Amino acid sequence: MSRLSVLFKSTAVRLSALYILLFALCAAFLVFYVTALSERLLNQQTRDSLKTEVAEVQRAYGNGGMNQMLRMMERRARQPGANLYVIAGPAGEILAGNVASVQPGVLARDGWTEFPFRYERYTDNGDTRRHLATAHVFQVDNGLRVLIGRDLGEPTKFRLLVRNALMVALAIMGVGALLIWFGIGRNALKRIDRMSAASKKIVAGDLSQRLPIGGSGDEFDRLSGSLNDMLGRIEKLNEGLRQVSDNIAHDLKTPLTRLRNKAADGLAEQDETARRAALEGIIAESDQLIRTFNALLMISRVEAGSIAAELTDIDISAIAADSAELYEPVAEEAGQELLTEIAPGLMVHGNRELIGQAITNLIDNAIKYADGAKTPEIKLSLVRRGGEVCLSIADHGPGVAADRREDVVKRFVRLDASRSKPGTGLGLSLVVAVMDLHGGRLELSDTVPGADEGRGLTATMVFPAAKP
Repeated sequence: MSRLSVLFKSTAVRLSALYILLFALCAAFLVFYVTALSERLLNQQTRDSLKTEVAEVQRAYGNGGMNQMLRMMERRARQPGANLYVIAGPAGEILAGNVASVQPGVLARDGWTEFPFRYERYTDNGDTRRHLATAHVFQVDNGLRVLIGRDLGEPTKFRLLVRNALMVALAIMGVGALLIWFGIGRNALKRIDRMSAASKKIVAGDLSQRLPIGGSGDEFDRLSGSLNDMLGRIEKLNEGLRQVSDNIAHDLKTPLTRLRNKAADGLAEQDETARRAALEGIIAESDQLIRTFNALLMISRVEAGSIAAELTDIDISAIAADSAELYEPVAEEAGQELLTEIAPGLMVHGNRELIGQAITNLIDNAIKYADGAKTPEIKLSLVRRGGEVCLSIADHGPGVAADRREDVVKRFVRLDASRSKPGTGLGLSLVVAVMDLHGGRLELSDTVPGADEGRGLTATMVFPAAKP
């Protein structure tokens, strides 16, 4: 298939061709309309001028007879750009005037000539050209016929001049339109080829590919940008799915193996009490697996954006206060003190349940990993900084090294120091998914920077503030 045929398969090129055709038709109509209008106006002016001339000649004939009429016609015939003056006999032979001959039959009929007629000048000197004119013929009392006319050379030249000028302008505009059309169509075709090549790589499985963006901000760039955002989202979801599959294969293998071994031990036990204890252990392991799967499902729902339609403007100050009140007894039982510093009336656009879940996850982590800390306090603070709302939960536990903070937010990742603590390694992953859904971010930092022991961890959820 030739590039020209491919070019004409483009909707943009076909629309451009249609516009050019419509433009050409309109321009052609304009050429003929303007030409005809100009010719009609000139002919009307010529006829009005001749009417005045005929009236003056007839007035001269009425006032002074043939002699005065002849003197007037002779005087006016000598002026530059004079009209045509002819006096002919009853048979049509020319007796006087500034015209050598006229088309036969013109002098035989009184009134305006219906069509332009040919005539010959005295100055033609054998030139075969015939001039065109329009005239008014009338008869005087002695039977002589008088013709007063006007050469149509100037109106014809003017009409041709207007038509030629419009045709040249039309040709220039047509060529320019064709060049622009070809240039735009060729550029569009190249961009479509690049997009098609990138699409083929994406279809082949390379989701890291992106559609090219030219930087002009036109429809192609906006479409490519939207598709690139979609591809980024798909790539992220696929990566999450792959991680879930890998994590389930590796991290859930151990509890499932433990569950099977407990079931086998329970079958082997003869003592009813020991068997009951084995069954209770199996139930506890099953509950932990159910919690793990529920957390995975919740993260998948959040990352897929299926809860995005449930976002509304909510009072995050009230949510933070309720979460702190809920976990104060838990902190006291763990020997911790939960302090709060919450600015009232702060609003964000989000989902109340998800934000509450994320806050409780962070508080629960802080209580769990700060157990036995020298400074037994956890602080929950909520402030507004510019256009952002920052909710921070700080503890004084062992903290997380800076080079491991990107790892701890991944699913099922647990540091060596925390493997003795209960949990699934999904808490921070859920918080990150919730913050992505809300257009925010999770920041991890040291509570006491530079400390060797008890540096703690401050987890900060940064939300865009809701617009009033």
